[in-house]
Amino acid sequence: MKLTLKIAKILIQLIKGKTIANSTAKSKLIDDLVAENIIFRSGKHKKYLQLVNEKSLHMYLANQLQIKHLNKYILALEKEDSSRADFVKITTDSKNSKERTFKGFLVNCYHPIKATLNNKEIILQPSDGSFTFMYDYETFKIPPHITVIGVENASNFRHIQAQKHLFRDLHPLFISRYPQSQHKDFIKWMQSTPNTYLHFGDFDIAGIGIYLNEYKKHLLEKATFFIPKNITEILKENGNRERFNKQKLNFKLEKIQESKILDLIEIIQLEKKGLDQEYFII
Repeated sequence: MKLTLKIAKILIQLIKGKTIANSTAKSKLIDDLVAENIIFRSGKHKKYLQLVNEKSLHMYLANQLQIKHLNKYILALEKEDSSRADFVKITTDSKNSKERTFKGFLVNCYHPIKATLNNKEIILQPSDGSFTFMYDYETFKIPPHITVIGVENASNFRHIQAQKHLFRDLHPLFISRYPQSQHKDFIKWMQSTPNTYLHFGDFDIAGIGIYLNEYKKHLLEKATFFIPKNITEILKENGNRERFNKQKLNFKLEKIQESKILDLIEIIQLEKKGLDQEYFII
């Protein structure tokens, strides 16, 4: 994915607080930013775009496209004689394209898991405070009874030991959503394995949107959303109303076929509160 000059200038306008007509900013990048709840797309017929979180936008550009200075990036694109060296100064990619140094994804677990990698048996057992990076994920295999749990928040992924009470009945292998540049590798691996996927994210509209837009649409029936049995009481007593007020739907309710997700959305809208998954770190 490449950030074109046109879209880069539109992002600058959004950063300045302006509202942009969706019809003038059609691109895969904009769609991804909407899915990430970084940009809000409003309206039913005549749609408009507004920036939700400037900090998250800059983080996304740096992590996904290696663009650390948007204004300098635009200046380099506008210079007819811009050399590759110009782009090296503002990105970490000498070809001005999205090329990752590492493929693969991070895994973590609190019980030893026997797996195979490159046809050799390995034991997954990261020490507390460390993770395992699965580079040759194409050859990575785990027993079929292991449930793969995707963790949205970095703190929750770091402190899985403190959340064992949530997954007593499962044999889990935890996958980190970050760095997001590795997301496609995980989806590709998950599609090739018979294991089921459980998404552990924030209990708010944005968290549900991440699950539906990034995981469910690719993994279909093998993916479900983790919902504690007492989520209504937890949201009522510990939820954040401001969190709810800032978030907008970025998915279509009529396309959701998971009854538990629809029930969760109803609870969130009834209580008008959202809950960060960090709440469950004991």
